[in-house]
Amino acid sequence: MDLVGVREYRVATTRSDLALAPGERAIGGGTWLFSEPQPEVSGVVDLMGLEWQPVVRTDNALEIAATCTIEALRELPDSPLFQLCADSLLASWKIQHVATVGGNIATALPAGPMTSLAVALDAEVVLWSADSERRMPASEFVLGVQHTALRPDEVLRSIVFPEHALNSRQGFRRIALSPLGRTGTLVTARVEPSGEMIVTVTGGTPKPYVLRFESLPDAETLAHAVDGIDDWYDDAHGSPDWRRAMSLRFAEELREELS
Repeated sequence: MDLVGVREYRVATTRSDLALAPGERAIGGGTWLFSEPQPEVSGVVDLMGLEWQPVVRTDNALEIAATCTIEALRELPDSPLFQLCADSLLASWKIQHVATVGGNIATALPAGPMTSLAVALDAEVVLWSADSERRMPASEFVLGVQHTALRPDEVLRSIVFPEHALNSRQGFRRIALSPLGRTGTLVTARVEPSGEMIVTVTGGTPKPYVLRFESLPDAETLAHAVDGIDDWYDDAHGSPDWRRAMSLRFAEELREELS
């Protein structure tokens, strides 16, 4: 779609280019920005010119640049959740070839699978402005539908996955109302070597929910925790009651699978 209100397009090549003027919007692949009218956008700043290295491995973490494409992330062998969450994106392979990990998270839609992935694996997000940096848990980044913790002068720089989460035992469940439909709910679970179990619920809620247990909970304890979520999303892709019921079912299936 043409963005008829855009008057300026510039490519960021240095960090100082991240100083956004009023009305400017930073983009990676731009697949969502150009999908519908954006009357408030008068300028576009292309982050791809910064040429951030898509994947950086350290001794204790895997850092994914916000500009890394979902297609590239999908092929990484570090976790089965990479492919599973990438394939949860309601888009063709052509979109996966262009859409970015950071763009999907920063758009902050309930069905954003990269948000599900980052939260499931205890990732940390790195936020940059032209002259500063801050970090926060991915679980605290998305605050609601298209509402994030980004400040007006910040962009999402990268997503850092800790090695301990990548190496944990993992489970995944997702459902939609149709075979290629938008996510109704997406539930993941992990068990750390310490025995701690982490269950995440996304896709069916306006923001991510992370449920932590010091050890594998019994069925009643887990159900009570999931039932404590009280703001299930309501739209054409699923009613709140259905999203809640399926999340309860999936959480219990994952508890049994990882026990």
